[in-house]
Amino acid sequence: MFLDLFYGLREEGVPVGIQEWMTFLEALEKGLHGSSLLGFYQLGRACLIKSETYFDAYDRVFARVFRGVEGSLGDEVVEKVLDWLRNPKNFPNLTPEQLAQLERLSHDELMRRFLETLEKQTERHDGGDKWIGTGGRSPFGHSGQHPTGIRVGGPPRSRSAMKVAEERRFRDYRTDVSLDVRQIRVALRRLRHLTRSGEATELDLDRTVDETCRNAGEIELIFRPPRRNDVRLLLLMDVGGTMDPYFEPVSQLLTALHEERGLRAFEAYYFHNCVYDHVYNRARMFRSDAVPTGDLLRRLDHRWKVMIVGDASMHPAELLEPYGNIDPRRVSATPGIVWLQRIASHFERSVWVNPEKPAYWDADTCRIIRKLFPMFYLSVDGLTQAVQSLVGAKTAATPLG
Repeated sequence: MFLDLFYGLREEGVPVGIQEWMTFLEALEKGLHGSSLLGFYQLGRACLIKSETYFDAYDRVFARVFRGVEGSLGDEVVEKVLDWLRNPKNFPNLTPEQLAQLERLSHDELMRRFLETLEKQTERHDGGDKWIGTGGRSPFGHSGQHPTGIRVGGPPRSRSAMKVAEERRFRDYRTDVSLDVRQIRVALRRLRHLTRSGEATELDLDRTVDETCRNAGEIELIFRPPRRNDVRLLLLMDVGGTMDPYFEPVSQLLTALHEERGLRAFEAYYFHNCVYDHVYNRARMFRSDAVPTGDLLRRLDHRWKVMIVGDASMHPAELLEPYGNIDPRRVSATPGIVWLQRIASHFERSVWVNPEKPAYWDADTCRIIRKLFPMFYLSVDGLTQAVQSLVGAKTAATPLG
């Protein structure tokens, strides 16, 4: 059966070699699969697949080879809870007065009560204010209303969840988008600050003529360093959740910046909702992709320009409270607002580019962030203003309405 997996992957065009296969067998011998089918699946993908391009092919072969194999995935409880949460019932929205009366829970209290409720609950529940279910005033579940809740299953609705109890898989923004990239590149064209640096390899014609005249016609060649763009740009991008509707325009921006070869240096990282202790090289946000934000600030000096792209829309606790990250597996003691303040004070020039229309910039978190960074709308005109703020004279920024 194992050989069926090997040859099946080769038939699907997956480049699996003997070295990868022997590594996989050695990992199995050491028990790294955890004696579960899910662990076996993940171990095989880690050892045999070199690129995300082949993930779908691996899934097809794995499902075909191991169809019908009994195994414990270790997720029976989770699957049962998610089954309860399917097909939610509709309940009327709470009034502002009713919302104000709901108990506001801290991060620790919310997680403690959630785990206790998960252990006690034995059946599906809709509405109410206690159990994990749909609708109502309970802080656990989805499609309900609570100012400090944890969303379990279901889509985001009112953007009020303090935590999300699920593994979140986001897509990298693309760098090969061509639609409307030309207009964005025009807006980014002003992202230049030309200075002369390096070896003197360019002929300075005016000074050459002057020196030649002074030497009574004896030619004296004068050289100077060439003019180069001195702009170093750090791009931080919010990804996933409420940013999903803006996947295309942010991909267009990233594509245009990758094609802007005149920049002296360019680095791009991902975050979700707010910057915390780490930013990430990839949108999947694995530990192997993490870059400590503090190290980034120490490595990049104040001359770097910073462009942060995000809708600035999140639960206030995510921005203002310790352990505020919506993903309980990536919490940090330092509030997100502190990291944003450090970024704003460390770099001389920084802007926030918001893909959401300015009419929706009245959310509490958005107003707080606008006090730290000049905010501009993600459009051609908005980017032109953002670039002017990064490289032009320091003036008060006027958001594009």
